[in-house]
Amino acid sequence: MAAKKPIKRSWAEPFKIKVVEPIKMTTRAYREQAIEEAGYNTFLLRSEDVYIDLLTDSGTNAMSDRQWAGMMLGDEAYAGSRNFYYLEDNVRKYYGMPHFVPTHQGRAAEHIISRILIKPGDFVPGNMYFTTTKLHQELAGATFVDVIVDEAHDPVNAHPFKGNIDPQKLEDLIKKVGAKKIAYVSMAGPVNMAGGQPFSMNNLREVHALCKKHKIRLWFDATRACENAFFIKEREKGYQDKTIAQILKEMCSHFEGLWISAKKDLLVNIGGFLATRDEKVYEEASNMVVVYEGLHTYGGLAGRDMEAMARGIEEMVEYDGIRARIKQVEYCGKQLEKYGVPIVKPIGGHAIFLDARKFLKHIPQNQFPAQTLSAEIYLDSGVRSMERGVVSAGRDPETGDHKYTELELVRLTFPRRVYTQAHIDVTVESVASVHENRKKVRGLKMVYEPKYLRFFQARFEKL
Repeated sequence: MAAKKPIKRSWAEPFKIKVVEPIKMTTRAYREQAIEEAGYNTFLLRSEDVYIDLLTDSGTNAMSDRQWAGMMLGDEAYAGSRNFYYLEDNVRKYYGMPHFVPTHQGRAAEHIISRILIKPGDFVPGNMYFTTTKLHQELAGATFVDVIVDEAHDPVNAHPFKGNIDPQKLEDLIKKVGAKKIAYVSMAGPVNMAGGQPFSMNNLREVHALCKKHKIRLWFDATRACENAFFIKEREKGYQDKTIAQILKEMCSHFEGLWISAKKDLLVNIGGFLATRDEKVYEEASNMVVVYEGLHTYGGLAGRDMEAMARGIEEMVEYDGIRARIKQVEYCGKQLEKYGVPIVKPIGGHAIFLDARKFLKHIPQNQFPAQTLSAEIYLDSGVRSMERGVVSAGRDPETGDHKYTELELVRLTFPRRVYTQAHIDVTVESVASVHENRKKVRGLKMVYEPKYLRFFQARFEKL
């Protein structure tokens, strides 16, 4: 008698649906008009005209019943809200940082820390740029220098930690400009623009030792730190038996400070903060936040939002939740691979990144293949994605020409606890359909370009 094959076990989301939000169904003709009116920029679409919204995971998460219950406990006092102290306690407990300053969202924290640490003429090395972070660094007078490992610029390279900093690149920069000209080293994890790629704990230790040797500050963009912790647990020797909370705490122990957009890991719709071990930096930040955000005990946030953030910190380190979030993204990527769709590998933590240069080989970069592909996916199904290529990179300040990045990507970003596997299947089938008919797709020309962060508001026309 033949041996029976083991029963394959499916996975399911570790939550159940309590409240639903109806989605408007649209026709292709309707979407053709909508995307043309939006200038072929998915950021300019009305959300009600979107079927499955994979534009971003920033502030688009579904809060838990416990978080919603906490919203009713908002202490809306102008000063000294009890919700602030609950949030401060959890920042200390889970991130290990003694000093904490709330802000209305992450880029406000980026602005404040850039103003404090950067002098005109400084350099900020980091593991690939992020749009708003880099802009705040530049507005403060610094030059960003990418010191990420070479593998990060290769979409098909399977290196498990493509978010690592290359110590030799960092050492070379220190020798070239001098340690005193480096404001701080900026390390993010996972690296968004590289395809959601994590750094390893071993690399972090190496970078920390190098910074300590040269007396250079090391700061952490910890916006998606729990996702980085999950990949360390999965991929790095010696961490399989550690909890997400333990790995997070160990990561943060190597940094002088961090900034966070709470709209990601913390499972909320608004919020951010910076936290540090440096009392002098804290004192200056808590003073500056009064100027730009609000009193240091609310930082532009309502008490109810701080309560939701505090509870979100406790939920974000739960293994089942973070595992389901990352495995949902992995499922999408593996299904796309079955259709031969080119994606960034290894599959990242918060999104699938489509390789638009390979997807639309016939469209040159000066016709914006990633922007084009994002618009085409919306036209096909109403799924909204985001360009992460030459439009996001902006212009070279010296030549005035576009910055032609090696990575020309479209990001399908999954909000936490929002969509089901059926939504993923619809998305996969839509992308596969566009891929099948890709030779018919024409590029775009840019007809409007704002001065800063052009990808948010630029407008295009079909060629």
